[in-house]
Amino acid sequence: MNLIPRFLFIGLALMSFFQLHSQNPKNASCSDRSFDKKVRSLIQYRVPVLDVDSLAAHPSQYLILDAREREEFDVSHLPEAQFAGYKHFDIEDWKDIDKNTRIVVYCSVGYRSEKIGKKLKKAGFTHVFNLYGGLFEWVNRHHPLAGDSKKVHTYNKKWSRWVMNPAVVKVW
Repeated sequence: MNLIPRFLFIGLALMSFFQLHSQNPKNASCSDRSFDKKVRSLIQYRVPVLDVDSLAAHPSQYLILDAREREEFDVSHLPEAQFAGYKHFDIEDWKDIDKNTRIVVYCSVGYRSEKIGKKLKKAGFTHVFNLYGGLFEWVNRHHPLAGDSKKVHTYNKKWSRWVMNPAVVKVW
């Protein structure tokens, strides 16, 4: 008789653990292990992350902000993304947006977008996400690009190594 409540308790505990684990933002990962390790070393998880495939499956559910510089954005960006910038990001540009809007911020790998995401959260936005792996992971998973050349601005060879498809790499 006493076994059924124990099994029920253990089962509920395991379900809770796996549900929490599946919602843990650190569960997002990149398709390449080395790149994943690099991304994990760059971000601090101060803004919840969203994995690339989740955004690709439901892009219309989010306001997508590009936290790179204008030159990078003009080369390519996620479809429907709006330029937000990094160095000259101004929270005032977004003051008319409902604070409950679901926002995904991205950059090349997630470092700059996390910084912009923190500013948005500080300004009172309640549903802000950092795209895990950024634009590089987006193209690594073969999702479409928009922009002038549909290639990826990678700064230099050091950063271009994280884009697995050399056909989309444009090194500056």
